[in-house]
Amino acid sequence: MESLEGGIGMVTGGGRGLGASICRVLAGAGMHVICADIREELACEVVKGLNGSAEACLAMKLDVADERSVEAAVAGALSAFGRIDVLVNNAAVDFTLPLEEITVQQWDAVLNVNLRGPFLVTKHVYESMKARRSGHIINIASTASKRAWANASAYHASKWGLLGFSHALHAEARLHHIKVSAVISGGMRTPFLLDRFPDIDTATLQDPDNVAQTVKFLLLQPEETVIPEIMVLPLRETSWP
Repeated sequence: MESLEGGIGMVTGGGRGLGASICRVLAGAGMHVICADIREELACEVVKGLNGSAEACLAMKLDVADERSVEAAVAGALSAFGRIDVLVNNAAVDFTLPLEEITVQQWDAVLNVNLRGPFLVTKHVYESMKARRSGHIINIASTASKRAWANASAYHASKWGLLGFSHALHAEARLHHIKVSAVISGGMRTPFLLDRFPDIDTATLQDPDNVAQTVKFLLLQPEETVIPEIMVLPLRETSWP
């Protein structure tokens, strides 16, 4: 896409953190953004602050782990805009616990949001992209999809799985002129980390807007070019060599 002006982008987990940054960056580039979040009130606040008219962007309630919620959200987006050019699978959760303490319910919650969620949303968006032979799906992975540390087994399992799903989908979707990219992001100054680790050294983290700009960079590649995987780290990243 030489320009994002007038494009339609859907961002899951768009109500805060990286998702909100991606919504702002894409709207600033002229896209109509569907900010989807399980907390609809947060999505509404993000949309209020986006560039353009109130009709240019849309806030939507979405539970990515619930297929009925996904069906309704995608149908609503297609009804409002007629198509979805870009899907950013960003919604994620984690419970930072050792194996003997994490419950089955918590394990399932992480896998349902972080891996089942991108599958469900992609599956319901994919058909319309395939019919138009156009579209770009971006999966927000993590350095947790490349290496591992203690007390994060569910999160690692979900993000390693998401990276595998992303590469497999790239091989499948490119036959239909649909691009698929995985963004492997390092630590960011977002509630996802700051709420759970209040003592974290924020100097080792990056501004989520920097990762959002990387998403924009992927979308602006020439039509004949796709970047299946890209890593963006803070200079002082502590979870990467």
